[in-house]
Amino acid sequence: MGYLDNSSITVDAILTKRGRELLARNDGSFKVTQFALGDDEIDYTLFNENHPNGSQFSGEAIENMPLIEAIPDENNIMRHKLITMPRGTSKLATVTANIGKITLSLGSTTIVNPTTLNFNGLNNLSEPSGYSATIADRRLLTNFSGTGLKDISNAISILPYSGTAVSETIIGEGFSLTAINSLTLFGKNNKLITTLIIEGRDSGARTTIPVEISKAVVKSASFSGESGITTY
Repeated sequence: MGYLDNSSITVDAILTKRGRELLARNDGSFKVTQFALGDDEIDYTLFNENHPNGSQFSGEAIENMPLIEAIPDENNIMRHKLITMPRGTSKLATVTANIGKITLSLGSTTIVNPTTLNFNGLNNLSEPSGYSATIADRRLLTNFSGTGLKDISNAISILPYSGTAVSETIIGEGFSLTAINSLTLFGKNNKLITTLIIEGRDSGARTTIPVEISKAVVKSASFSGESGITTY
């Protein structure tokens, strides 16, 4: 990570890990259809309404802040995306889900159904364009698919298995996750941990859900929307 020279206007664009994966396929699947803007570097508390040189200098400290160069790590960049809300909006939209933490044993499945609070003045609303879901380590799932949208061209998992930890993003109104059945990735660990990031495609709001896969197998079970093997 480095800093850019902010004395001139600079556009610093690079492909994310996911973008490089699609480009490497060389099958036309790499298409730029959306973009986002963020203000990760900005500390708005530096805005000084009482600047000694006058109000025109109130944002001087912010304007002189160093800019971080682009990096392909969604955990450290573009975490604070800019969104457009209707005039008069007093509350930001928030994405929530029916489950706060996903805990799966080998081969078990769960369904995640996100909703949005404070979207167009309503609560518990499913966004018209659905949601995007990104699993940070695709190796931990045998199935990762979206449900509910009429256009499901991007709502199914199409990423081939890789021994390298790569992410995958799909869309849907809800999402189905099935854990791996193999112990190969565990080594001496009793569980594997990753994250699921869900983002509203209309509101831009998002939430992060921890995902835990356990290798301790006790018995088959079906409960609370999950099915497969449970552990103690």
